[in-house]
Amino acid sequence: MSFILRRIGFYIAAFFVAATINFFIPRLMPGNPVDVMFAKMNSSLPPEAKAALVETFGFASGPLYMQYLDYMKSVFTWDLGPSVKFYPMTVGEVLGHALPWTIVLAGTASVLAFVAGSLMGVSAAWRRGGVFDTIVSPGALAMQSIPAVVVGLTGLYVFGLSLNWLPTSFAFDPSLDPSLTPSFLSSALYHAVMPVLSLAFVHMGGYLVTMRNNMIGQLGEDYVVMGAAKGLTNRRVKFNYAARNALLPSVTAFAMSLGAVMGGSLVTEVVFNYTGLGHLLYLGIVARDYPLIQGQLLVMTLAMLSANLIVDLLYVVLDPRLRKA
Repeated sequence: MSFILRRIGFYIAAFFVAATINFFIPRLMPGNPVDVMFAKMNSSLPPEAKAALVETFGFASGPLYMQYLDYMKSVFTWDLGPSVKFYPMTVGEVLGHALPWTIVLAGTASVLAFVAGSLMGVSAAWRRGGVFDTIVSPGALAMQSIPAVVVGLTGLYVFGLSLNWLPTSFAFDPSLDPSLTPSFLSSALYHAVMPVLSLAFVHMGGYLVTMRNNMIGQLGEDYVVMGAAKGLTNRRVKFNYAARNALLPSVTAFAMSLGAVMGGSLVTEVVFNYTGLGHLLYLGIVARDYPLIQGQLLVMTLAMLSANLIVDLLYVVLDPRLRKA
């Protein structure tokens, strides 16, 4: 219990540090979104309008500590102000529309990559030097070196343009209204196939290599040899003895990837014009929508910290020694 409480305290402190950095980054950059808007309008607006816009988008003057306190208040009330790009929608509303799509996309791809990569890593290590290991292990190393944009564009060309099996853009058929109807859900599922598989392909090789190496190390331990000598089935020795302990480092890597994939899906979402936080971050950067970028980074921070906390809880389940810590 004390282990979990210590980890929760650490994550709360980490969130304050990340939120503070998130506050200072836009203010260290030259200019602000209002200057960009004025430049596009060729300074046709009067100076009074510019001052009002600066106030509206949260770039108010005043002592820095007062701005910081107002910012921290907005973080905990989730009142992050209006978005410059999607005005008059608020940042919370914009993120709320995009977040479910990225959760489904990144979550499904991460789980698929973790499960498939780990299982293949276990099989490759169990039959080390065999045909499967000889083919899959070098292939996994090659998969790690292929950039996400290359995987996405290759899939788009082969399965979208050449074979015409899968759609090349959008998260669902634009002619449909978002709803929980069977036609809309099937359309969303159909459009998600290629982005999910592309994102999973990019991360699968890392899980395979990590699990294979961990598994090989565990197979040489005395308790695994003893389990086999006792006449236990190969399946029990492989999964209950060796794979269970080899899984711990992979679980850590899985947690780290969950937060990273939330931002790392940017390339995949841009390639497939897929509605999500990654695509939204791209639009926010192009428009210098600092409130939206701040909100996006906060979501990524929360995703990363939440994923790590879940893994800490899983560690307690997988490693009985931590229950007594």
